[in-house]
Amino acid sequence: MKASDLPEIEYPQFYKPYIIALKDLELDQILVHSKSSFLETLSLLKETDLNFRYAKGKWSVAELLIHIIDTERIFQYRVLRLARNDKTKLPGFEQDDYINFSNAENRTLESLIQEFDVVRDSSILLKESLTQSSLEYMGNVSGGSMSVRAILFMLAGHVVHHEKILRERYLNL
Repeated sequence: MKASDLPEIEYPQFYKPYIIALKDLELDQILVHSKSSFLETLSLLKETDLNFRYAKGKWSVAELLIHIIDTERIFQYRVLRLARNDKTKLPGFEQDDYINFSNAENRTLESLIQEFDVVRDSSILLKESLTQSSLEYMGNVSGGSMSVRAILFMLAGHVVHHEKILRERYLNL
């Protein structure tokens, strides 16, 4: 299935920009594709870039990377719960609160790249473990209805979205 084929009833409209960012990419390849593209962009960074903020009040590069990693983990958890047909309502999370306690200022570029790499590999393995029918399971996440496959697309689209921001606003590419 392509991102463009995902029915809009399978995700809240808030997430639509993440789905659109994927264009016509297939679910089977999107996690691997977005990982390799993002790692390529991260290879352009230097250690001294980690504390850079493109504007006052915006996250530093390190905080942005931690946000991506944290969100990946939270989306993985959502995928697991829904794929196991858990009908419990899953709450949202406040991304800024997570960043406030992230210890970003003490992280190295190497550690952040390694962590993203491992966390994404975990997402890929989780996706590969799912059956076709479990990808269609729906649940209540952040007050809206979502499918497992929609969350997987969102997970990839979230990275694509932030990679674009990283390239344009932090790296001026």
